[in-house]
Amino acid sequence: MNDYFMNTYHRLPAVFTEGKGCRLTDVDGKRYLDFTAGIAVNCLGHGHPALVQAIAEQAAKLVHVSNYFLSDTALAFAEELVAACSKVGMRNVFLGNSGAEANEGAVKIARKYSLAKYGPGRHRIATLKGSFHGRTITTLAATGQDRFHQDFGPFTEGFIYIPSGDIAALEKALDGTVCGLLMEPVQGESGIRPLDPAYAKAAAKLCAERDVLLMYDEIQSGVGRTGDFLGCEIFTDGKDGFKPDVVTIAKGLAGGIPVGAVLAGDKAKDVLGVSDHGSTFGGNPLAAAAGRAVLSIVNQPAFLAEIARKGEKLRAALAGWKHPLVAEIRGRGLMLGVDIGTDAWPVLEACLSKGLMMLSAGPRTLRFLPPYVITDAEIDEGLSILKSVLDSVKK
Repeated sequence: MNDYFMNTYHRLPAVFTEGKGCRLTDVDGKRYLDFTAGIAVNCLGHGHPALVQAIAEQAAKLVHVSNYFLSDTALAFAEELVAACSKVGMRNVFLGNSGAEANEGAVKIARKYSLAKYGPGRHRIATLKGSFHGRTITTLAATGQDRFHQDFGPFTEGFIYIPSGDIAALEKALDGTVCGLLMEPVQGESGIRPLDPAYAKAAAKLCAERDVLLMYDEIQSGVGRTGDFLGCEIFTDGKDGFKPDVVTIAKGLAGGIPVGAVLAGDKAKDVLGVSDHGSTFGGNPLAAAAGRAVLSIVNQPAFLAEIARKGEKLRAALAGWKHPLVAEIRGRGLMLGVDIGTDAWPVLEACLSKGLMMLSAGPRTLRFLPPYVITDAEIDEGLSILKSVLDSVKK
């Protein structure tokens, strides 16, 4: 599509110039309904007034300051983000730029925690098969999918992969050489696969007993995407006392401005010290201002309840079709995956031609990640386009 970009993406044929709400406009003036939210990034849609105002006002005051110092905006953002994650016991935060960077930070916390307490030989990180944790060499190694372990070796050693839902396998894996367990509340890239709550609670119990850091990757599922502020909230009901030690967030956290965060609970909050970790752009005032705007809107009970309601509306409509190409429907809130009886990519192309932007999550899974501000009418409109495409495939 463009000779100046490296050919690293299988792109769909559209070049966008502007957006408003859940609509984008391309260079030819054609408008599209967005069911992608920039892969869970544009959680408030495009051009949200509060977000635009926060970014503009901050850009006029201060865009960047060295991490030798602090900005008032970053201080406020850190306090508000920790408060938003207090339900799962988070106490402090490191701010970076991306989900992969956040997960790198989590790995470093787990390894230093274990080394300081137990000495060498207890450095392995357990992740789940089907997981996705980023595209750096280390986070590719953490990803539990063989297809990502190609071409770029040698990968960072010290990761093991266990089947999701298998408590016996997890118990065997936590053999005294493992310092951390990293899991997604909903696996995104491998088909939108929610973690079984019973397994999550059993895993938390094992981690607590064996002093293994329990770490949740909320890069895609966090910041309201599932209908809770964090997807892992449903695994901690306040009765069993098991909470994560580390949580990572990115994507929707600043509504489109790059930001990532590693949050730590009581056990992990003092692990990293001066010079242990850093990020030149991490915590910059512009990203912090955008993040504060997102938090002020999303982290409200009524707003989160609307995300859950819209997700149920979407799920019910898809199930109600009883379409021969629609198989299993999975997910929570506005993070849904639908297995279809045909290749997903031609469906994405056909939807785009009709003005609907869609995503896949595997060769035969459609992924629904619309902006939270999507209206019921827009949900109905998008589903009507998708159904017409699937009907044409069926014929």
